[in-house]
Amino acid sequence: MTLCSLEGASIESAPMPTKAPARKTSANGATGATGTTGATPAREHSVDEIAEKISAAILEHRLAPGTKLGEDRLATIFATSRAKVREVLARLAHEQIVELVPQRGAFVAKPTIEQAQDVFEARRLIEPGVLRRLIRTLDDAKRERLQRHIELEADARRRDDKRAIVRLSGEFHVLLAELAGNSALARSMRELSVLTCLIISLYDAPTATSCRADEHEEIVAAVNRGDAARAEKLMLHHLDHIEQSLKLDDSVEEVDLESVFS
Repeated sequence: MTLCSLEGASIESAPMPTKAPARKTSANGATGATGTTGATPAREHSVDEIAEKISAAILEHRLAPGTKLGEDRLATIFATSRAKVREVLARLAHEQIVELVPQRGAFVAKPTIEQAQDVFEARRLIEPGVLRRLIRTLDDAKRERLQRHIELEADARRRDDKRAIVRLSGEFHVLLAELAGNSALARSMRELSVLTCLIISLYDAPTATSCRADEHEEIVAAVNRGDAARAEKLMLHHLDHIEQSLKLDDSVEEVDLESVFS
């Protein structure tokens, strides 16, 4: 389960542009640029959409731990208000994906070594239960979704698409929880997957070596056979493998927010 890889860093608010185009407010509060006859204002992103885009950028390692999430820049990038950006950041802070620092702003979280260990302990407790529940409720439709995901991972590896490999690896564990049919488990796995991504970004050896290509396939094969004991053993080995690959590395590089979300 490689969850992430790439760069990150320090993002201050961008300088305000000079002579910005005038804005007008519609009846529903949306704003759009004036001065172009018949121009259609860009659709404003919802809180859910913005939160999902930031989470996805973390999963794909386009945003690294310690990256500053400037409200002004995010509001401009997503064509929305600072109030909505603050709501997004507050939600992500509740999920421990973002840290809100008084007088300094919001930053992508930087889990400590102790927090990293806690995350892996939680996963070792939760994911065997996910597999047991999935096996009890397994049907042809769920088998097909698992197989399709494994094929997508294999295709991403053939193409050496590192971002896709990272994203799909993280999504595999969330998919298991979703297919198990417990919304609380699925929500927990989504949060733990993003936290694991941050941990790997901080402390991982090169992510290409932290996840063997066949580990997910072996887990799915055991699930399809209904072999819960084997599936659980493979999952625990898988998580141990990831945790044992970690190393301390808290360096942070600069990243351009506009390019991440373009």
